[in-house]
Amino acid sequence: MKHDPAAYAAADMAHVWHHLVQHQALAGKGPMIVVEGEGLKLRDINGREYLDATSGGVWCVNVGYGRERIARAVYEQMKAMPYYAATAGNIPYIEFAEKLLAHMPGLTRAYLSNSGSEANEKAYKMVRALAHLSGNTAKKKILFRARDYHGTTLGALSSTGQAERKEWFGPLVPGFVEFPHACCYRCAFGKSYPGCDIDCARAVERIIEQEGPETVGGLIVEPITAGGGVIPPVAEYYTVLADICRRHGVLLIMDEVVCGMGRTGTMFGYQHYGVTPDIVTMAKGVASAYMPISVTATTEAVFNAFLNDPADKMAYFRDISTYGGCAAGCSAALENMAIIEEEKLLDNVVAMGDYLLAGLRELAGLPYVGDVRGKGLLCGIELVQDRAGKKPVPEGKVIQVVGEMAANGVLVGRTNRSLPGYNNIINIAPAYVVTRGDIDVILRTLRAALEKVLG
Repeated sequence: MKHDPAAYAAADMAHVWHHLVQHQALAGKGPMIVVEGEGLKLRDINGREYLDATSGGVWCVNVGYGRERIARAVYEQMKAMPYYAATAGNIPYIEFAEKLLAHMPGLTRAYLSNSGSEANEKAYKMVRALAHLSGNTAKKKILFRARDYHGTTLGALSSTGQAERKEWFGPLVPGFVEFPHACCYRCAFGKSYPGCDIDCARAVERIIEQEGPETVGGLIVEPITAGGGVIPPVAEYYTVLADICRRHGVLLIMDEVVCGMGRTGTMFGYQHYGVTPDIVTMAKGVASAYMPISVTATTEAVFNAFLNDPADKMAYFRDISTYGGCAAGCSAALENMAIIEEEKLLDNVVAMGDYLLAGLRELAGLPYVGDVRGKGLLCGIELVQDRAGKKPVPEGKVIQVVGEMAANGVLVGRTNRSLPGYNNIINIAPAYVVTRGDIDVILRTLRAALEKVLG
């Protein structure tokens, strides 16, 4: 189908309100308008092709574009039965929950909603409802980590460790308390691993004691910080953190919205670290964004706490998500998992992730490359003005690098107006079907852009 680029650009500028965009910057040119994709390739309305190293811009089209079998599964389910509220069951939901939880030893229940923000809100509501069921109504505070992102709704934003994301949106929701980030490159304690005693994790115990253990009910983290700078904690970090949570009766919540469903080379990011969370949230990659769907998964212990006398009209999880009843989302998620398994895409994530990280580390000799970090196909490169002082490259320069790459047909991401003074990380997260040839193009284009803008 042919589209009139000028007409669509004019209609877009007249009627569409884009996400995270200053529309004044679009004046006279309009946005990129995408029309089709296959694998990692995108085509815009003008016929221009791009290699998408962002999996849809926000790390979610994990099995790549053009997956007809997902579209057909959605179509067939919509014909049969599109929707009924999740107060009832449906076949795709049951099959999906069973298949999903088989990949999550120790977790047994799946609660559906439609976005990562909502999945995290459900987790917070569980923590706060459990405070009442346990008889300790004060145990409602939730700890969150600096630089982590947990969503755009006011509760999720209140638990996000990115100050610029929060600007102007207060007053924020009370009861959320921040603890230090886990970025060794910019250690909050001025120490170096391994001689640091993992102070970034141990600080949590001090904060719990300051707040009062009787007031802290939950702690949420991204297993690997994504939008806050692509930060994989050191190997011992989560063992320390989980032990602190257990000793103080604090539920450990893993926000797997970015990492979940294979992004880091295991089905879930926390599985690299040998811990079992109490609650796991996920969204983006659950159906590779072919349909909106999110999950809040819990242990049986969390679920059982809500099993009480039906005569007590308050003593159950009194929550609903309208779109948790969309059966086709589960159909898409089932096909997405089948593709990951049948095509052995986790193996490709590991192999291509190693190849990508090795290539990025070859750039470390450039004077403006401060640090390279990542796990699987979630990689980041931190840009600095000088390696010795680690002074960040200004955000405007990072925008120029990303723009130069787009002009040369490769789309990458960046830390986007999140961390005051530290929006200096370029992130690369291609779909799981990426090849060595694709990565070579990404690396070659990145090097050229860095040398042109910063050289």
